[in-house]
Amino acid sequence: MRRTRTVLYIVVALLATLSFTGASLAQFDALRRLTGSGSDSATKQIAHFKIKGAVTETPTRMPSLFGGERPVSMESLLARFRKARKDPNVVAVVVDLQNAAFGAGQLEEIHQALRKFDAVDKDVYIHADSLSTITYAAATAASHISMVPTGDVWLLGLYGEAPYLRGLLDKIGVVPDFEQFEAFKTAAESITRTGPSAESKEMTAWLLDGIFGTIVDLIAVGRDASSDKVRAWIDAGPYSAEDALAAGLIDSIKHRQDFIAELESRYGKDVEVAVDYAEDDELDMPGDNFFALFEFMMKLFNPAPEKFSKPTIAIVYVEGVIVTGEAEASPFGGQASGAFSTTIRKALDKAADESSVKAVVMRVDSPGGSALASEIILDAAMRVAKKKPLIVSMGNVAGSGGYYVACRAETIFADRATITASIGVIGGKLVTTQMWESLGINWHAVQRGEMAGMMSTASTFNDQERAKIRHYMSTVYDIFKAHVTAGRGSKLTKPINEIAGGRVFTGGQAHKLGLVDEIGGLDDAIKYAAKKAGIVDYDIRAIPEPPSIFDMFLGQKKDEKFAHLAAMAHGSFLNIPIVQASLPTLFSIDPLRARAIVQALRRVELIHKEGVVVMMPQEFLIR
Repeated sequence: MRRTRTVLYIVVALLATLSFTGASLAQFDALRRLTGSGSDSATKQIAHFKIKGAVTETPTRMPSLFGGERPVSMESLLARFRKARKDPNVVAVVVDLQNAAFGAGQLEEIHQALRKFDAVDKDVYIHADSLSTITYAAATAASHISMVPTGDVWLLGLYGEAPYLRGLLDKIGVVPDFEQFEAFKTAAESITRTGPSAESKEMTAWLLDGIFGTIVDLIAVGRDASSDKVRAWIDAGPYSAEDALAAGLIDSIKHRQDFIAELESRYGKDVEVAVDYAEDDELDMPGDNFFALFEFMMKLFNPAPEKFSKPTIAIVYVEGVIVTGEAEASPFGGQASGAFSTTIRKALDKAADESSVKAVVMRVDSPGGSALASEIILDAAMRVAKKKPLIVSMGNVAGSGGYYVACRAETIFADRATITASIGVIGGKLVTTQMWESLGINWHAVQRGEMAGMMSTASTFNDQERAKIRHYMSTVYDIFKAHVTAGRGSKLTKPINEIAGGRVFTGGQAHKLGLVDEIGGLDDAIKYAAKKAGIVDYDIRAIPEPPSIFDMFLGQKKDEKFAHLAAMAHGSFLNIPIVQASLPTLFSIDPLRARAIVQALRRVELIHKEGVVVMMPQEFLIR
């Protein structure tokens, strides 16, 4: 029923777009004002924030046409927190984060943002039915944590695991043949081995130690407890709400209606709860009111570009696997998954050229990817740095290609729990001859040129081919290290070869090594960029502007289609029958592991397509 209604809305919108002009929209707006909708209130407010599902980096202007909720972006969430802190009508804050999903780096930024309310004497309240280690750590930034009776706190610490797909490849007759630079560049292990190497185990241990230490510190600060006390809490978990209260993990146990009644008692019955405070609801599907529906459709298909009257700090996002080509809008919200080099290069060029943009923050949340695409993005970033301040803010992950694109920035910010570095290269191919033979299909090859079959999927590398691929990888690796040494220079506390080799570090560890400059989040990076640009009053602007549904229907320019068509020519490992048959069941039984396997398969696709890549180690699941 909901889908039928949505389709009807879209048809009405298309007709409205063709039938009405700007004048009709103005007339409608006047009529809407007569109804009294959209009036402002100066009533005392409790600002309510609901963080549900994954917190993204790149903002979106796409509505939820096909059900579900639009994802919240980190910058928009931080902006709403800032507004609530400055709003004189807001007397307190309530945050619902029990269904939130964010990484360790985002956890640190959310924790920091919530603690800032203490400086303006506004209490932050958390009320939940259940909390995990990550959501509880975020909740400890609040002034008061309350849970329902018989609720639970799953404070268990961190459990990390990574999928190894060699057994799957063996079953379908695919043989991986990969080389790596160097010992700690373990990205190919997920498809070449059934378990981790000694180097991988060592690296995983220091990463998990770093992330776990950060979480312990956040809880200790939030609950005013020692680190030893927090570790003891974790080792004694999980807790019922009653046990959590007795242990000092939470502050009260109340049913939701009693929790609300207490807020009314403290702040007065006339206080208004501003649900989803300061959320941009312009693109939320309205109810059955005709005028509201019509206004929604006009905004949907006649989007007005956001205007900036002040100097601006531009944010350019590098989110997801780094690939070549151009991103295109998706009807399901946002853009095609990945950090596309052409899109980001154009965004950086635009930010460099526009006089209103006084500084640029490049927000990186990427495990790396194509070496070529990483070089294209880095080159564009260096052109920005020649004209105006370029600051990098690292999110959950900024490793390998994600560090490659960042390493020449003037200043790099990272959260303590950010996963970064991984300065190294892997290369190789997947050999599919056994797969075809199992199907009764044989191939006969003819070649001209000694190296013509080098990247063929028919056989593993011979000695000459292996030497060639290693030489090429060595060249890319040397270029990568040269960029790092040129960008970081005397800031590095160890020789580059003791830092590189594929080693992965947390943001805190990278800071000590000189790979990053400052520990801080996106807010900190933006403030620093403004200071470097010498501006105090400014707007924050995403470049490119998040696509609207209008962009999707308008289509692409001809000269931007080729990269997309080329990408479509490559098949997907996710279309393998055994994978397609298994994934629905796997997602039903164990969604976190299933998601990690899908990400691992996508990495295999990229390696298979590119040959040589700068990618982080295998997909590592932390819960």
